[in-house]
Amino acid sequence: MSLLVIQGVTIRMGGRTLLDGADLSIEPGRRVGLVGRNGAGKSTLLGAIAGDLAVDGGSIRLSARARLGRVRQEAPAGAASLLETVLEGDTERLALLAEAETAPAHRLAEVHERLRTIGADAAPARAGAILAGLGFDAAAQARPVGSFSGGWRMRVALATALFANPDLLLLDEPTNHLDLEATLWLEAWLARFPGAALIVSHDRGLLDRAVDAIAHLDRGKLSLTPGGFDEFVRIRTERALQQTRAVERVAAERAHIQSFIDRFRAKATKARQAQARIKALARLPQIESVVEDTPTRFAFPEPSALAPPILALDRVAVGYDGTPVLRGLSLSVDMDDRIALLGANGNGKSTFAKLLAGRLDPLAGEMRRSGKLKVGYFAQHQAEELVALETPVEHMARALPRATPPQLRGQLARFGLDADRASTRIADLSGGEKARLLLALATRDAPQLLILDEPTNHLDIDAREALVKALADFAGAVLLITHDPHLVELVADRLWLVGEGTVRPFEGDLDEYRALLAERARPAGKAEAPKRRDDRRGRAEARAQLAPLRRQAREAEALLGRLATERAAIEARLADPSLYAGARTAEITAANTRLATLAREAEAAEAAWLAAETALEEAGLQEAG
Repeated sequence: MSLLVIQGVTIRMGGRTLLDGADLSIEPGRRVGLVGRNGAGKSTLLGAIAGDLAVDGGSIRLSARARLGRVRQEAPAGAASLLETVLEGDTERLALLAEAETAPAHRLAEVHERLRTIGADAAPARAGAILAGLGFDAAAQARPVGSFSGGWRMRVALATALFANPDLLLLDEPTNHLDLEATLWLEAWLARFPGAALIVSHDRGLLDRAVDAIAHLDRGKLSLTPGGFDEFVRIRTERALQQTRAVERVAAERAHIQSFIDRFRAKATKARQAQARIKALARLPQIESVVEDTPTRFAFPEPSALAPPILALDRVAVGYDGTPVLRGLSLSVDMDDRIALLGANGNGKSTFAKLLAGRLDPLAGEMRRSGKLKVGYFAQHQAEELVALETPVEHMARALPRATPPQLRGQLARFGLDADRASTRIADLSGGEKARLLLALATRDAPQLLILDEPTNHLDIDAREALVKALADFAGAVLLITHDPHLVELVADRLWLVGEGTVRPFEGDLDEYRALLAERARPAGKAEAPKRRDDRRGRAEARAQLAPLRRQAREAEALLGRLATERAAIEARLADPSLYAGARTAEITAANTRLATLAREAEAAEAAWLAAETALEEAGLQEAG
């Protein structure tokens, strides 16, 4: 029996039809990811399920007595502690505890039995574990909720919804206010959640690891695909190919029949056959071709090359008002680095980013920067600094006072802000469009170092993939702070851990970092058996010994990808006939010389990759033996 049934639902808002006879059913225990382009109506549908708005047609039915859980849109506030605020999310427990104070003897036994059934005694520990997973230690859990910033209070709202243990959980972009560590915890929590869930998210990692089906909202209709997001993409691509083949077959048959009609319509001996062909033509199915929206593309300006390192830190300390937040920073950055910062919010990731961006000066130590280094800095809070009544073109004109109007619009177009959106007031832009403007502003000077602090919060899945591709083609260095594991895995080839008052390289990949977080989250009272603990320690030591080889393999593989991209661009330029139309011999010679250099560099990178992989394979065989 279905827990939720959406049948023939139509919803109109602001003169637009968002849902048009949409159908969907969710069974108990099923976790469904809801995807679709920005503005398709995903959040509106969640609001309709929660009863916030009435539908214009059809029905939404939730099973009788089913408990619905949803993150409140307004952040909680007040003097109650975080733990108290979350405990208030279980209204049944609160009501039973209140009733137990005054219930007559014959009812008191029933109340206590029900409290035992719902695990009321363990509720504080369960609420504390959820808050801890979302980044609140024991001291923070005792503080008034009103003492935290809006983003942290939204985490409390999420913790309250999770703690209520509903039959159906509705989540709308639950990772937007989380760091990477809390996102990884939420993925694991949702994977174990016994209830049903409908989750709107643009986080591919969450949609792959925490759901077992994808509901796609497209052109007002809902379609359900089993599996995570990668499986959804595979099935949808195959369907699109099949539909395209069907369109081609029908088009060929139409052309064949029409040719017969055109040839024999006027001939009396063939008139009957021609009329039959006309009827056959009318009966051919009208197959709607797969209409793809204009693909999202981002393009970063090409930076000029600088000698390594472009930036180096030697025993640097950085902080605020003379008080260090981070100390002992001895690190360097080259133009081909792709670095992701790990570490919980509050550990100093944004402080470190501001140091590299030149927004903070060192309190101690030495920071050496290339004299020609340009840094592009993107931070989500910068959206608040945009002028609501101005347009993207006006913002870009102020940032590039010497640029011509076509140059201003060209820089905006690199990030999908076409002529209409470039001339739209900031107040009327979506969160995703503001993020695109911030990316355009951050890269206006073709920086050699690009610092991205949570760049994907308001980008849909297509825009996130466009960002990944653009970063793959970018010739400068990237420092990434993000809660999106998918982005980290696709972009970064180096991980730096921010914690314990410093920043240091993490010798491992994201899976090993997940394992480290799981180990840290193990309750203190649940000690492992000695043999198992020794086995884990042995595996950890083996991983540490192999980490340099893994890093060598990752860096060689990333270099091979960048060399292949550059080689393809040069070959495309050499294949352009216009290159040979003028006296451009020097350019042609330089391109061919660079191709030869690229071939040598690729050969060396491939040899390094092969040596590292061979060593890793041999180590794995020895361990297995």
